[in-house]
Amino acid sequence: MISIHGHEVLQMMDGNDYTESSLLNAINEKFGTEARFHTCSNSDMNAEQLIAFLKAKGKFKPALTDDSQFTVDIKKMCRH
Repeated sequence: MISIHGHEVLQMMDGNDYTESSLLNAINEKFGTEARFHTCSNSDMNAEQLIAFLKAKGKFKPALTDDSQFTVDIKKMCRH
């Protein structure tokens, strides 16, 4: 099975606001429910694990329009 880098999810998020549930749905729609993800420091994660990992790493920021939602903090995405 191919592993998808977390950067692809962060790039997908750019310009959009999500709740954890809506982000999970968007990831599953784009990449499939069986997709596995990796980052620079972690691997073999499902979508729920990736969301928790990215959240813990501070990759999200509150949405400007709705404080119950968040978006990607693109400044916190490593560039490689």
